[in-house]
Amino acid sequence: MKIPFFDLKPQYASIKSEIDEATQRVYAGSWFILGPETEAFENEFAQYIGAQYAVGVNSGTDALHLAIRALGISKGDEIITVPNTAVATVAAIEMAGATPVLCDVNADSMTMNADSFAAAITDKTRAVIPVHLFGQSAELDPIIGIARQYKLAIIEDCAQAHGAKYQGQRVGTFGDIAAFSFYPTKNLGAYGDGGAVVTNDARLAEKVKLLRQYGWRTRYESEMSGVNTRLDELQAAILRVKLKHLDAWNTARRERAAIYTELLPNKRVHPPAEMPYAEHVFHLYVTQCDEDAGASREYLAAFLKEREIGSAIQYPTPIHLQPAYEALAPEGSLPVAEKLARTILSLPLYPELPLDDVRTVADAIREFEL
Repeated sequence: MKIPFFDLKPQYASIKSEIDEATQRVYAGSWFILGPETEAFENEFAQYIGAQYAVGVNSGTDALHLAIRALGISKGDEIITVPNTAVATVAAIEMAGATPVLCDVNADSMTMNADSFAAAITDKTRAVIPVHLFGQSAELDPIIGIARQYKLAIIEDCAQAHGAKYQGQRVGTFGDIAAFSFYPTKNLGAYGDGGAVVTNDARLAEKVKLLRQYGWRTRYESEMSGVNTRLDELQAAILRVKLKHLDAWNTARRERAAIYTELLPNKRVHPPAEMPYAEHVFHLYVTQCDEDAGASREYLAAFLKEREIGSAIQYPTPIHLQPAYEALAPEGSLPVAEKLARTILSLPLYPELPLDDVRTVADAIREFEL
């Protein structure tokens, strides 16, 4: 593609000397698991988010899994989340032995609909997982209000929202506990898998630390049944470097998103809404396409491909319509999420994407809309 959907190479080139210095520091120290780099990153990331504690683990999925377990949620308990998320959100619920329950989303923000959440609550519900999707916060005030009314735990899924804000405050600090992913394509991405659990509750942070390594407080002595999910020192060192650049990269994403939004004609291809309560960090720039014959998402993707412009769909099938999860909800029961799955298309967006390329993509869509 002349204009790829995503490209990690320019970012690495811009920080190569810093990355090389950080990795060489780890090699020289020869401490590779749960050492000083991980501890330093945990402190720095917690400070950046505005939380008291961060605990590094080996993926965003495990971050959610351990967050759920730390809250004491287990078999027979229900957790409500949304169907237009990475399957990891539901997989983590099942890993903890709990039962996922799905509610619908809002058409404009594409995040959890509070009324649908409230309607899904049963006497077995123990928690809610609002997903801050594509770089934008869910509307938290009504969700938190309902959760507190029913005494439900709030677990924020921040896998796509590093640095995003709700009412001026960074996400990951509103609920009881939060989970982040550092998959390489995230706004803050490692060079492999990685994740973190964030909380202001010292008890929960300590329990996550025990759970991530066999329940050990003292080596070889398990206080509880745990797992092996540790953020390694190399990834922690890399993330420490990249964290220093995160705000600048998010600003660059917002600049490119603003150009798209200004230039797109908004006739049959609609820009994403930035909600008034949110500061969007545009992990993805997700348009919504009309379903008219000849103007659908599939036609636009093919039109862009002919012009060597990349695009992608996150996510093409809502979770409850995937074979493994058909029992969660019948087709037609979550209509907004189902429509979004048919109409969304993500355009190229990353901090180093040349501004002229952004304009070229927008021009191509304007041509498509003629």
